[in-house]
Amino acid sequence: MLEPLRQGLPPLDPAAVSDAASCSLPARYEAVGDARRFTRRTLDQWELGDHFDDICLVVSELVTNALRHAVPVNSVLSGEQKPPVRLHLMRWTERLVCAVRDPSQDSPVAGDSDDFSAESGRGLFLVDSFSDSWGWHPMTGALGGKLVWALFRLQPHAGPAAASTE
Repeated sequence: MLEPLRQGLPPLDPAAVSDAASCSLPARYEAVGDARRFTRRTLDQWELGDHFDDICLVVSELVTNALRHAVPVNSVLSGEQKPPVRLHLMRWTERLVCAVRDPSQDSPVAGDSDDFSAESGRGLFLVDSFSDSWGWHPMTGALGGKLVWALFRLQPHAGPAAASTE
């Protein structure tokens, strides 16, 4: 599942994840707010609250795209009870990955709009701009669908010794 995350970086060992959290999101647009609140709580628990703005923006875009493009319209409109979207946050020492799983096998497509006043169509452009890399991977087996992920590099915390002045 994490193979595409290599992209010029040292390999990630899924067993070396230091923290992981996930939540199911229902098929309703209010779930984007639920995803932001979940992300805030999780990052605060991991003492990564200073990264919240960029990560939250990306989480919001990925969840919105999943609800808008990957979940059948009648599911969103009816507020179907079976959660079709799942948000995963995984942290390694110097990296954090946000991943959103949805039921569609279709690849995400970046909008092709030069209209910067448009109210939609720039989600993947924002994901690309605010994360260090992103991509998607089809799911196999009983789960089906796909996983769209964004990777953030985390700066190691400088301890008191590193803060000394010359």
